[in-house]
Amino acid sequence: MPTPFEHALAQLQRANAVHPFSEDFLKIFASPDRKIEISIPVQMDDGQTKIFEGYRVQHNNARGPYKGGIRFHQDTDIEEVKALALWMALKCAVVNIPMGGGKGGVTVNPKELSESELEQLSRGFVKRLADVLGPQKDVPAPDVNTNPTIMAWMADEYAKITGDTTGAVITGKPLDAGGSEGRGTATAQGGFYAFNALQEKLGLPEKCRVVIQGFGNAGQNAAEIWSQAGHTIIALADSRGAIYKADGLEVEAVVHHKQATGALAGFPGAQEISQEELLSLTCDVLIPAALENQIRQDNVDQIKAKVVFELANGPTTPEADDVLFGKGVPVVPDILANAGGVTVSTFEWEQNVKGEHWTVEEVFEKLQRMMELEASMIFGKAEELKTDLRRAAFIVALERIQEAMK
Repeated sequence: MPTPFEHALAQLQRANAVHPFSEDFLKIFASPDRKIEISIPVQMDDGQTKIFEGYRVQHNNARGPYKGGIRFHQDTDIEEVKALALWMALKCAVVNIPMGGGKGGVTVNPKELSESELEQLSRGFVKRLADVLGPQKDVPAPDVNTNPTIMAWMADEYAKITGDTTGAVITGKPLDAGGSEGRGTATAQGGFYAFNALQEKLGLPEKCRVVIQGFGNAGQNAAEIWSQAGHTIIALADSRGAIYKADGLEVEAVVHHKQATGALAGFPGAQEISQEELLSLTCDVLIPAALENQIRQDNVDQIKAKVVFELANGPTTPEADDVLFGKGVPVVPDILANAGGVTVSTFEWEQNVKGEHWTVEEVFEKLQRMMELEASMIFGKAEELKTDLRRAAFIVALERIQEAMK
């Protein structure tokens, strides 16, 4: 199985085949500026010291400070972080925000740590990296298994070490620690604005039947936002299993059930199905909102959605992309579809730097304008080059990065 980074490089080549860039530019862009591996000691509650492996990849800062989340996951490694950092550089360029691309991670299952162990790990990450982070250097944010509380610990640690108390070094913080209004739902909300801009262009009905894989921040918020807009959510999945109801799930009730039981399984009136069955349901829109490599060569033929809308990072492999394009199934790519998160993160950074605080209405108004504009532009680019939306998005992003690197 190719690594996520090999996938990212294959996607670059796919875009380059449609709209060639200079060989030198592609070579330079494909290599991260800097890869950092760190060891983070944590004194565990039983008194023993345990060493955790951490990573930060700073991919490209031609358009602004490196920007990208930190994930805590047992399967995280440098190859995954490298891919995510490259995608972040493209994503920031796609939505035209003044940021570069970076990503961080720690190989850990955070569910196995106590709160004090988790706090030590979070602060330890910043201690090891404080000299390469900063509001004008590298601005991390939350990602898989990290949250506003963890970001607050990290921002506080950075302030202790450097004396910089603006909070602009980290985004995704709680509101009382300088966070932005709207950040919690920004990924899904931004995705919905892009979806709205493309819905008619992609030939979708006014009210769509929607399947969502993943019920973390992006997936759960997407279920709520799409259903409030009148779309029917027919299936949902979390890491443990999936549920299906042909005439639609009552999303609010599902959220309460998940909060009460910790899982989607067992939701009254719904049929329990496997993840693979979920991906192969007939629907208008399939929203992968979980992890990478969900739609692959070995299962892409099962996809019966009219449109795939990627709220997760890297859920479709390049081979599967080609099959879907051949079948006339548009894929709205992650670097556009889920860019609402980094866009509002950038708004938070801007508010911290300027000492301002914007209302949720101001935040979402700016977000809507940007997402709709860039979504329509990428659709136009795909039409012009007779290619898919991912290659069009890559091309738009690469043109902007190349211009900045000059």
